[in-house]
Amino acid sequence: MRPSFGNEFGGSFILIEPGEILLGNRNITVTEPYFIGARPVTQIEWSSIMESNPSRFQEGWSSGLRPVEKVSWLDVQKYIAKLNEIDTEPRLGLVGSWRLPTAEEWEYACRAGSKTRWFHSDKDSELDEVGWHAGNSGATTREVGQKKANQWGLFDMHGNVSEWTASIEGLKRITKGGSWLMESESTTSSASLKVNTDKRSDGIGFRLVWAPI
Repeated sequence: MRPSFGNEFGGSFILIEPGEILLGNRNITVTEPYFIGARPVTQIEWSSIMESNPSRFQEGWSSGLRPVEKVSWLDVQKYIAKLNEIDTEPRLGLVGSWRLPTAEEWEYACRAGSKTRWFHSDKDSELDEVGWHAGNSGATTREVGQKKANQWGLFDMHGNVSEWTASIEGLKRITKGGSWLMESESTTSSASLKVNTDKRSDGIGFRLVWAPI
Protein backbone atom coordinates (compact mmCIF):
# COMPACT_ATOMS: atom_id res chain seq x y z
CA MET A 1 0.00 0.00 0.00
CA ARG A 2 1.24 3.47 -0.87
CA PRO A 3 1.29 6.06 1.93
CA SER A 4 -1.91 8.12 1.87
CA PHE A 5 -4.05 10.45 3.98
CA GLY A 6 -7.64 11.64 4.07
CA ASN A 7 -9.02 15.10 4.78
CA GLU A 8 -12.17 16.26 6.56
CA PHE A 9 -13.92 16.95 3.27
CA GLY A 10 -13.91 13.34 2.15
CA GLY A 11 -10.85 13.38 -0.08
CA SER A 12 -8.18 10.67 -0.10
CA PHE A 13 -4.66 11.47 -1.29
CA ILE A 14 -2.03 8.99 -2.41
CA LEU A 15 1.75 9.43 -2.48
CA ILE A 16 3.36 9.55 -5.91
CA GLU A 17 7.10 9.11 -5.71
CA PRO A 18 9.62 10.63 -8.14
CA GLY A 19 10.51 8.70 -11.27
CA GLU A 20 10.33 8.70 -15.04
CA ILE A 21 8.61 6.86 -17.83
CA LEU A 22 9.87 6.61 -21.41
CA LEU A 23 7.13 6.66 -24.06
CA GLY A 24 8.78 6.29 -27.45
CA ASN A 25 10.58 9.58 -28.00
CA ARG A 26 8.76 11.23 -25.10
CA ASN A 27 10.01 11.23 -21.54
CA ILE A 28 7.90 12.11 -18.49
CA THR A 29 10.03 12.88 -15.44
CA VAL A 30 8.81 13.69 -11.95
CA THR A 31 11.54 15.00 -9.64
CA GLU A 32 9.62 15.69 -6.39
CA PRO A 33 7.10 13.60 -4.43
CA TYR A 34 3.46 14.70 -4.21
CA PHE A 35 0.11 13.39 -3.03
CA ILE A 36 -2.69 13.32 -5.62
CA GLY A 37 -6.41 12.89 -5.09
CA ALA A 38 -7.63 9.33 -5.51
CA ARG A 39 -10.74 10.85 -7.12
CA PRO A 40 -11.74 14.15 -8.73
CA VAL A 41 -13.05 16.82 -6.35
CA THR A 42 -16.75 16.16 -5.73
CA GLN A 43 -19.70 18.52 -5.50
CA ILE A 44 -19.80 17.95 -1.73
CA GLU A 45 -16.14 18.88 -1.38
CA TRP A 46 -16.61 22.03 -3.45
CA SER A 47 -19.74 23.09 -1.57
CA SER A 48 -18.05 22.55 1.81
CA ILE A 49 -15.46 25.20 0.94
CA MET A 50 -17.29 27.57 -1.42
CA GLU A 51 -20.84 27.31 0.03
CA SER A 52 -22.26 27.02 -3.48
CA ASN A 53 -22.48 24.41 -6.23
CA PRO A 54 -22.10 25.52 -9.86
CA SER A 55 -22.45 22.00 -11.29
CA ARG A 56 -24.94 21.16 -14.01
CA PHE A 57 -25.52 17.58 -12.87
CA GLN A 58 -27.07 18.00 -9.42
CA GLU A 59 -30.08 15.70 -9.71
CA GLY A 60 -30.43 12.60 -7.55
CA TRP A 61 -29.62 11.74 -3.93
CA SER A 62 -26.02 10.84 -4.78
CA SER A 63 -25.22 13.93 -6.87
CA GLY A 64 -22.88 15.23 -4.19
CA LEU A 65 -20.57 12.33 -5.03
CA ARG A 66 -20.36 13.34 -8.68
CA PRO A 67 -17.39 15.47 -9.70
CA VAL A 68 -17.88 19.20 -9.49
CA GLU A 69 -17.98 20.78 -12.97
CA LYS A 70 -18.73 24.14 -14.58
CA VAL A 71 -15.71 25.51 -12.69
CA SER A 72 -13.16 27.56 -14.60
CA TRP A 73 -9.44 27.38 -13.94
CA LEU A 74 -9.79 30.77 -12.25
CA ASP A 75 -12.62 29.43 -10.04
CA VAL A 76 -10.42 26.51 -9.04
CA GLN A 77 -7.64 28.89 -7.97
CA LYS A 78 -10.10 30.57 -5.57
CA TYR A 79 -11.09 27.19 -4.16
CA ILE A 80 -7.46 26.21 -3.64
CA ALA A 81 -6.65 29.55 -1.99
CA LYS A 82 -9.53 29.07 0.49
CA LEU A 83 -8.51 25.48 1.14
CA ASN A 84 -4.93 26.55 1.87
CA GLU A 85 -6.23 29.20 4.29
CA ILE A 86 -8.26 26.78 6.39
CA ASP A 87 -6.21 23.60 6.04
CA THR A 88 -2.64 24.06 7.21
CA GLU A 89 -2.34 20.70 8.95
CA PRO A 90 0.95 18.80 8.48
CA ARG A 91 0.58 15.45 6.68
CA LEU A 92 2.74 12.48 7.63
CA GLY A 93 5.04 14.87 9.47
CA LEU A 94 5.40 17.22 6.49
CA VAL A 95 4.24 20.79 5.90
CA GLY A 96 2.72 21.39 2.48
CA SER A 97 0.07 23.13 0.42
CA TRP A 98 -2.72 22.38 -2.05
CA ARG A 99 -2.46 23.01 -5.79
CA LEU A 100 -3.29 21.54 -9.18
CA PRO A 101 -1.03 18.89 -10.70
CA THR A 102 1.07 19.78 -13.70
CA ALA A 103 0.12 17.94 -16.90
CA GLU A 104 3.26 15.80 -16.46
CA GLU A 105 2.41 14.94 -12.85
CA TRP A 106 -1.14 14.09 -13.90
CA GLU A 107 -0.08 11.76 -16.72
CA TYR A 108 2.68 10.14 -14.65
CA ALA A 109 0.14 9.36 -11.91
CA CYS A 110 -2.47 8.21 -14.42
CA ARG A 111 -0.11 5.79 -16.15
CA ALA A 112 1.17 4.26 -12.90
CA GLY A 113 4.04 2.78 -14.88
CA SER A 114 1.96 1.72 -17.90
CA LYS A 115 2.78 2.53 -21.51
CA THR A 116 -0.57 1.56 -23.03
CA ARG A 117 -3.16 4.02 -24.39
CA TRP A 118 -5.19 3.76 -21.20
CA PHE A 119 -3.56 2.71 -17.94
CA HIS A 120 -4.92 -0.84 -18.24
CA SER A 121 -5.15 -1.54 -21.97
CA ASP A 122 -4.66 -0.53 -25.59
CA LYS A 123 -8.16 -1.70 -26.56
CA ASP A 124 -11.12 0.65 -27.05
CA SER A 125 -13.40 -2.23 -26.14
CA GLU A 126 -11.94 -2.34 -22.61
CA LEU A 127 -12.32 1.37 -21.82
CA ASP A 128 -15.66 0.77 -20.07
CA GLU A 129 -13.76 -1.00 -17.29
CA VAL A 130 -12.04 2.19 -16.15
CA GLY A 131 -13.91 5.22 -17.47
CA TRP A 132 -17.15 7.05 -18.27
CA HIS A 133 -17.14 8.35 -21.83
CA ALA A 134 -19.57 9.20 -24.64
CA GLY A 135 -20.28 5.52 -25.25
CA ASN A 136 -21.39 4.58 -21.73
CA SER A 137 -22.03 7.67 -19.59
CA GLY A 138 -25.68 8.21 -20.49
CA ALA A 139 -24.83 11.85 -21.30
CA THR A 140 -24.03 12.80 -17.71
CA THR A 141 -21.28 12.70 -15.12
CA ARG A 142 -21.27 9.73 -12.73
CA GLU A 143 -20.45 9.29 -9.05
CA VAL A 144 -16.69 9.13 -8.56
CA GLY A 145 -14.87 5.90 -7.83
CA GLN A 146 -17.24 3.42 -9.54
CA LYS A 147 -14.82 2.15 -12.16
CA LYS A 148 -11.59 0.21 -11.71
CA ALA A 149 -8.66 2.09 -10.15
CA ASN A 150 -5.18 2.10 -11.64
CA GLN A 151 -2.20 0.31 -10.06
CA TRP A 152 -1.62 3.21 -7.69
CA GLY A 153 -5.23 3.41 -6.48
CA LEU A 154 -6.46 6.36 -8.58
CA PHE A 155 -10.02 6.42 -9.96
CA ASP A 156 -11.65 8.27 -12.87
CA MET A 157 -8.41 9.17 -14.61
CA HIS A 158 -10.10 8.36 -17.93
CA GLY A 159 -13.38 10.13 -18.62
CA ASN A 160 -16.11 11.41 -16.25
CA VAL A 161 -14.67 14.95 -16.26
CA SER A 162 -11.61 16.40 -17.93
CA GLU A 163 -9.30 17.83 -15.29
CA TRP A 164 -7.61 21.21 -15.09
CA THR A 165 -3.84 21.20 -14.63
CA ALA A 166 -1.34 23.88 -13.71
CA SER A 167 0.41 23.61 -17.08
CA ILE A 168 0.26 26.50 -19.51
CA GLU A 169 0.37 26.55 -23.29
CA GLY A 170 0.21 30.06 -24.66
CA LEU A 171 -2.52 31.79 -22.67
CA LYS A 172 -4.41 28.55 -22.08
CA ARG A 173 -4.24 25.79 -19.46
CA ILE A 174 -4.01 22.11 -20.26
CA THR A 175 -6.77 19.69 -19.29
CA LYS A 176 -6.23 15.93 -19.08
CA GLY A 177 -8.29 12.76 -18.98
CA GLY A 178 -11.25 13.46 -21.24
CA SER A 179 -14.87 13.50 -20.10
CA TRP A 180 -18.31 11.88 -20.18
CA LEU A 181 -19.08 13.53 -23.54
CA MET A 182 -15.87 12.57 -25.37
CA GLU A 183 -15.07 9.66 -27.65
CA SER A 184 -12.49 7.13 -26.50
CA GLU A 185 -9.42 8.66 -28.19
CA SER A 186 -9.87 11.87 -26.16
CA THR A 187 -9.68 9.94 -22.88
CA THR A 188 -6.27 8.26 -23.30
CA SER A 189 -3.41 8.81 -20.86
CA SER A 190 -1.58 11.09 -23.29
CA ALA A 191 -4.59 13.07 -24.58
CA SER A 192 -4.85 16.74 -23.63
CA LEU A 193 -6.72 19.91 -24.55
CA LYS A 194 -5.85 23.61 -24.28
CA VAL A 195 -8.63 25.60 -22.63
CA ASN A 196 -9.14 29.28 -21.75
CA THR A 197 -8.75 29.93 -18.02
CA ASP A 198 -12.24 31.46 -17.74
CA LYS A 199 -14.11 28.63 -19.51
CA ARG A 200 -16.78 26.84 -17.49
CA SER A 201 -17.89 23.50 -18.93
CA ASP A 202 -20.02 20.65 -17.62
CA GLY A 203 -17.24 18.38 -18.88
CA ILE A 204 -14.37 19.94 -16.89
CA GLY A 205 -13.52 19.49 -13.21
CA PHE A 206 -10.26 18.95 -11.33
CA ARG A 207 -8.20 16.81 -9.01
CA LEU A 208 -6.08 18.17 -6.18
CA VAL A 209 -2.43 17.72 -5.33
CA TRP A 210 -0.93 18.27 -1.89
CA ALA A 211 2.83 18.70 -1.98
CA PRO A 212 5.48 19.31 0.69
CA ILE A 213 6.93 22.82 0.73
